[in-house]
Amino acid sequence: MQTQVLDATTNKPDWAPDDALLRRFDLAGPRYTSYPTADRFVETFGAEQYRQALAQRSSVVAASAGRVGARLPLSVYVHIPFCESVCYYCACNKVITRHHERAGEYLDALERELELQVATLGRGQPITQLHFGGGSPTFLSDSELERVMRSLREAFDLVPGAEISIEVDPRTVTTARLAHLAAIGFNRLSFGVQDFDAAVQQAVHRVQPYEQVAQLMQAARDLGFESINADLIHGLPLQTPDSVARTVAQMAELRPDRVALYAYAHLPQRFKPQRRIDSAQVPKMAERIQMLSRAIAGFLSHGYVYIGMDHFALPDDSLAVAKRQGRLHRNFQGYSTQPDCDLIALGVSSISKVGAAYSQNAKTLPEYYEMLGRGELPVVRGFALNREDLLRRAVIMGIMCQGRVEFQAIEQAHAIDFRKHFAPELGRMVELAGEGLVTVEPGKVELTPIGWYFVRAVAMVFDQPLQSDRARERYSRV
Repeated sequence: MQTQVLDATTNKPDWAPDDALLRRFDLAGPRYTSYPTADRFVETFGAEQYRQALAQRSSVVAASAGRVGARLPLSVYVHIPFCESVCYYCACNKVITRHHERAGEYLDALERELELQVATLGRGQPITQLHFGGGSPTFLSDSELERVMRSLREAFDLVPGAEISIEVDPRTVTTARLAHLAAIGFNRLSFGVQDFDAAVQQAVHRVQPYEQVAQLMQAARDLGFESINADLIHGLPLQTPDSVARTVAQMAELRPDRVALYAYAHLPQRFKPQRRIDSAQVPKMAERIQMLSRAIAGFLSHGYVYIGMDHFALPDDSLAVAKRQGRLHRNFQGYSTQPDCDLIALGVSSISKVGAAYSQNAKTLPEYYEMLGRGELPVVRGFALNREDLLRRAVIMGIMCQGRVEFQAIEQAHAIDFRKHFAPELGRMVELAGEGLVTVEPGKVELTPIGWYFVRAVAMVFDQPLQSDRARERYSRV
C-alpha cells in the first residue's frame, strides 16, 4: 500500500497529482462500468437475443451442476425511477411525481419482468449482490419495498453474506425507515448528499441540512449497517474550491466507509433539468481543477484511501482491502469487491450483463409497460461482444481494477501476441510513462500511484471505437 506522506505546505501526499497534470489530462471519456460502453449498444439486439443469452447461461449452470464451486452466482440490480422533486443537475433516468400511487403499477410490471427472466434463467439462482438504484428507491413505501424484497427472495436465493444495498435520499427517510430497511434485509446504504453548502443546495434544488445527514448516518451505524457510502459532486453551480473543501472536511468528519466524488457534467442540451441551472454560475475549468485537487488532498489527509477514478474508502473497508490485494472488480454500480459475474437488471432503462452480451430495457414507462403487457422481455437494445471486444474488455478492466496489464495472462487467455496486437497502444503507454502515469516493463504495463488518478485516460488508449471517434463530449471529464 502506498504510504501517504503529506507535504507541509500543500497538505497533499507527495505523490498526489498537481493542478498542471490534472489540467493536462482534463479529457472527456467513459467511466468504463462496461466495455464496450452503453452508447455502442444497437437496436438489432433485442428481447430474443437477450433470452438466448439467459438460456445459454442456464445451460452452463445445468452442465456444471454438482461441481464444487460451480453455482455461478449472480448480481441483481433493481431500478426504481420515481423522485418526488427534480434535482437540477441530475442526468439519471427518472420520473418526477408526488403521486405515490403510481408505484403500484410499476411494481406490478417489475414482478412480470422478474417472472419472464426466471422462466428462462431458472428459479433459485444464487445472488451475492443486490442493489436498488434510481431515481429514489426510498420513494417506495415501507410495504412496497417489502413487497419487492419478497418477490426477489421467491425468485432467487440470496446467499448468506450477500451485499444488499439501496440508494437513499436523506429527505425521504427517518430513523424508523432505516430500521425497516435493515429489518427486510438491506445491509448497505448509499446516501445521496452532493454538497453541504446551503447556497449550492438551493441552486440545484436539493436542500438537506448537514445535521439531517449526520443524524441519519449515526442512526445507520447504530442499526448495524455493514457499510455506508456517500455521494458528492464537484463542479455544481455556485461551488468554489473553498466551499468544496469545507464539504469534504464535513463529510470526512462523518466518516462514511466510502465516498464517491463525481464530476458534474453540464449538458443542458441533453438533460432537460439542467436547463434550470444558470450556466453563468457553473464554475470555470480552472476552478474545477482546484476543487478536485483540494478534495483529493482533503480526503487523503483525513485517512481515506484513493480507490480509483472518483472513489475513496477508509483503510479497513472491504473496497480498500480488495484494492490492496488486487481483487477489485467493476460493474454498472462502479467498483465492487464481488467477483466478476453476470448481472440481471430489472426495471425501466436498466442494463444487464449476461455472458458476452449486454442488454438495456426500454427507457420510458409507456414502452416498458407495453412490452411487458405483450408478455415480452422489455429489452430494446444491446450488444453481443465479439472476440476483439472480449480481449479489449479484459485489458481495460485490468487497468481499471488492478491498475496493471500482464501480457502473458492476456496472451494465454486470448491467444494473441500482446506486443504485436497492441503495438500502437504500447507506443502511447511509453508517452504516458513520460508523464509519470504508468511504468512500462517487458511483460506488463502498470499504473503509478499518480496514474491511478488518471485511470480512465490510461484505459481509453485501449478503447478501439473511442480512438476512431473523436466526439467524446457526450462523456464526463476524466
